[in-house]
Amino acid sequence: MGRLDGKVAFVTGGAGSIGAASARAMVAEGARVVIADLDEAALRAVAEPLGDACAWIVCDVTDSDQVAAGVGLAVSQFGGLDFAFANAGIAGDNAPITEHSTEAFERVLAVNVVGPFLVLKHAMAAIRDGGSIAITSSVVGLTAAPGIAGYATSKHAVVGLMRVAAKEGAARGVRVNTIHPGPVANAFQDAVEREATGAPTEEANRIFDSMIPLGRHARAEEIAAAVVYLASDESAFVTGMRFSLDGGMSI
Repeated sequence: MGRLDGKVAFVTGGAGSIGAASARAMVAEGARVVIADLDEAALRAVAEPLGDACAWIVCDVTDSDQVAAGVGLAVSQFGGLDFAFANAGIAGDNAPITEHSTEAFERVLAVNVVGPFLVLKHAMAAIRDGGSIAITSSVVGLTAAPGIAGYATSKHAVVGLMRVAAKEGAARGVRVNTIHPGPVANAFQDAVEREATGAPTEEANRIFDSMIPLGRHARAEEIAAAVVYLASDESAFVTGMRFSLDGGMSI
């Protein structure tokens, strides 16, 4: 028996590195999963190897109707909802606050904060008692760095959102937590590191490795393992928590 047998999950950012790894890990543990993202071709590439256990939907997480449709697909196709993973996110500008684009700041908050809010809004209305919701924050949702006002603000903001939702969901046994990955070996992080350092990818990776006490980037599968735990009944008494998955960066 799998750890998630009989459970149904909804994942935003499902075509990206962490979302895709989480979908694969949950299906391997017996779940059925709906993945949502903007990139139809990438969604198909993730979903097709998972067969009937995975459905997909094109979804802009800043659009309430589209998020509601994604949650609705999980319920209609698989019979309910037990876990929602608000994982979609963007990085935004890298510039001092005095030079930071207002439009870029607002866009980051729309995707990284309004997006999880809409997942909570629609998933909490549909989720079965005893269900679970996770939101992807970041190590910079626990710390900060120069030049990333939009991103850091958004990743701190979802912690407050999570805490409200954890208290509101508790009466039905619905747990809500944030995960805080440090640098993950993927294309998203490579772009962030090139922008932050001005160095080519390999050199930028080495610079970031030097800032991580464990001395390396995480693999997406390592983040997915924490997601499976939060989706499972093993975390039935865990809510309102900030899970650091950062190799020690936030120590």
